[in-house]
Amino acid sequence: MKTHNKWLTAPLAAGLSAALLSGCGTEQGGPGASGGGVRVGMSDEIHTTDPAAGYDPGSWLLFNNVFQSLMAFPKGGSEPEPEAADKCGFDTGSTVYRCTLRDGLTFSNGNKLTSEDVKFSFERALRIADPSGPAPLLSTLKSIETPDEKTVVFRLKVPDATFPSKIASGAGSIVDHREYPADALRTDGKATGSGPYKLDSFSTTEATFSANPGYRGTAERKSDALTLKLYGGDRSALAKALTDGDIDVAYRGLSAEDISALETSETTDDKGIEIVQGSSAEVQHLVFNMKDPVAGKLGVRKAIAHLVNREALVEDIYKSTATPLYSIVPAGIAGHNTAFYDTYGAPDPAKAKKALRAAGITEKVKLTLWSTPSRYGPSTDEELKAIAGQLNASGLFDADVKSVAFEQYEKDIAAGKYGVYVKGWVPDYPDADNFTTPFFGEGNVLGNHYENATITGSLLPKTAAAADRSATADEYGRLQDLVAEQLPLLPLWQGKQYAVARQDVTGLEWTLDASTVFRFWEIRKG
Repeated sequence: MKTHNKWLTAPLAAGLSAALLSGCGTEQGGPGASGGGVRVGMSDEIHTTDPAAGYDPGSWLLFNNVFQSLMAFPKGGSEPEPEAADKCGFDTGSTVYRCTLRDGLTFSNGNKLTSEDVKFSFERALRIADPSGPAPLLSTLKSIETPDEKTVVFRLKVPDATFPSKIASGAGSIVDHREYPADALRTDGKATGSGPYKLDSFSTTEATFSANPGYRGTAERKSDALTLKLYGGDRSALAKALTDGDIDVAYRGLSAEDISALETSETTDDKGIEIVQGSSAEVQHLVFNMKDPVAGKLGVRKAIAHLVNREALVEDIYKSTATPLYSIVPAGIAGHNTAFYDTYGAPDPAKAKKALRAAGITEKVKLTLWSTPSRYGPSTDEELKAIAGQLNASGLFDADVKSVAFEQYEKDIAAGKYGVYVKGWVPDYPDADNFTTPFFGEGNVLGNHYENATITGSLLPKTAAAADRSATADEYGRLQDLVAEQLPLLPLWQGKQYAVARQDVTGLEWTLDASTVFRFWEIRKG
């Protein structure tokens, strides 16, 4: 499995709170000044409008609103439900998945949507296999049959009970076979889907959407138009847009400092601004290269596990916009436990020293922690410096921090140059499988040379085959216990989702949940 573009961690911007609290901005647009419906601003880019290529949060936001999938995650829910499908389910076992389409499905161009389009969409994504695309999520798919216009039968290579969740994500977007080339990406910046909205225009700075009158599905639109403004990481421009009234919602562009300052500010209400918080399954880990001459030693990794103070990181660096994480599977996802706290407890320098001495290490351990704020946010360097400070304060380590651009960072990890580095993960779908198989399965995305035959040969196949996802708790518990013992990584924190909006905007609470689906149709202004 390739290194996913979903390796992304939240705080990508700063300065919004400063702009609001200092009173800058003229409010000249004012709430609701635009006649184009709700105006949302975010710091992410939309890298593509073609579902066969996009695997980044910005592109998936577009896919989730313009395209339909057979299944979809309901607001606040983690179990997929029929969307373009009238019904879906496994035949005997978990290797044959059958769906029946709704009646009357059409694309935004008026073309009829049939089983042919579903088959075409999945086979196209696999055939193109774009390096930045979702094909790895569909790796268990063996073949697709379409016995009639409304029936789709997926045959899987191995039992995969998570297949419904995978096709409920952006990877399951259905495209019109008449509009998209079968073996190449669409490059005209347009999108033809059957979702609640149609894409009217798209550029590097703005995308506009309007209601798709032919939509047939579960979404009930609260707004018929939406403009998405893209600030490409320019947080000062995002701040100015909100204070000037050019946007109604700031999403995915808020730093920990912004959120903390706004939450405690007495002027926020006066300016007609409110903060909306939602749940999130976004996580960040400290990763250890198992072949590194220093980090490859279990005694060193155990000592680090005994010294890292997550509570201090969350409070001091992330201003309580995240929570400490002691497991591979985050809170709110079935299979969550506290394996790392159960194994290592609260920070304890004495236990760290004991772990090093038991490994025959008596000198200070020289260690470099590697960071890349260009991908994981401006707080990442400060976080790694804080961890280095915690290690050094014990007298057992001589740790420092080095930071490089993301492209170089990924190349160096692949080359095995780093012993300890940070990785963040935004899930594709809210299931424990998406927090374990990508990390510990064959060809895992961590790039840390960790292998465990019990995990890959027994635990992961068994959990993947379990149609009752609640019945996998014991296996996922055992997996996390093994990882806690062997320490190929150390969980650090689980994020929270935030949006800052004008007080006449409602419905945002239904767009911020563990599914990571930002539902345009739930948002209303006025």
